[in-house]
Amino acid sequence: MLQSQKHSVLIQKFVAESKGRDIRAFVVGDQVVGAMRRVAQGQEFRSNVHRGGLTEPVSLDEIYRGTAVRAAQIMGLRIAGVDLLEGKSGPQVVEVNSSPGLEGIEGCTRLDIAGAIIDYISAHVNFPEIDLRQRLTVSSGYGVAEIYIPEGSELVGKSIKESKLREKDIIVLTLYRDTTVIPNPRPERQLEPGNRLLCFGKLERMRDLIPGKVQKKRRPKVQNLPELPVAEEVLKGAQQSSATFIPEEGDGLE
Repeated sequence: MLQSQKHSVLIQKFVAESKGRDIRAFVVGDQVVGAMRRVAQGQEFRSNVHRGGLTEPVSLDEIYRGTAVRAAQIMGLRIAGVDLLEGKSGPQVVEVNSSPGLEGIEGCTRLDIAGAIIDYISAHVNFPEIDLRQRLTVSSGYGVAEIYIPEGSELVGKSIKESKLREKDIIVLTLYRDTTVIPNPRPERQLEPGNRLLCFGKLERMRDLIPGKVQKKRRPKVQNLPELPVAEEVLKGAQQSSATFIPEEGDGLE
């Protein structure tokens, strides 16, 4: 029946325990400055305020706050409205809004969200963030890369200090563990399967940490050009094709 309509169809997982309600977390920078729960009315399953949904202020725990901030960061947003469903297994991200409205959440929470945005922008002007990857890839052979630690890696179970990455000219800037982000991790921090390390250092050394089956050729093989210029070969091939093409009746050619 859906296919017969000849329209694109989007299917989403139904989270029964969160039917008709969701949470809007307003993220500014690296923190949630306000949050509200929206509850749909009547037969409407969408809880948006402009669809008549009722709102109530809510205080989010660390898991919900961390999920909202991480979702905004993944989308590259410093200011965002992150909508979450309250699933049995924890928060589930519905969508990340790059231009969230203020009226609903300010009216519900009675918090000056707009003021928090202005303060953040002011602080950003006074202390601007830099593009880390761009700044740290100036030195030849050095750069920023992400190292994934799979199950069975020799790094599993070792601390960052015991891994001797620093001795290999590799500095760990951030450790990602599931949804947790650990900036500037301590040397005693133990590495686990599935961890991702954002590192700065010698790129060749970091490539050596990639499992052999995953590694690709480090340098592409440079092949010789054909004797004739490429353009001439293409033209020659086109001329041969046109010489052997005989239009049949009904081809629509004049």
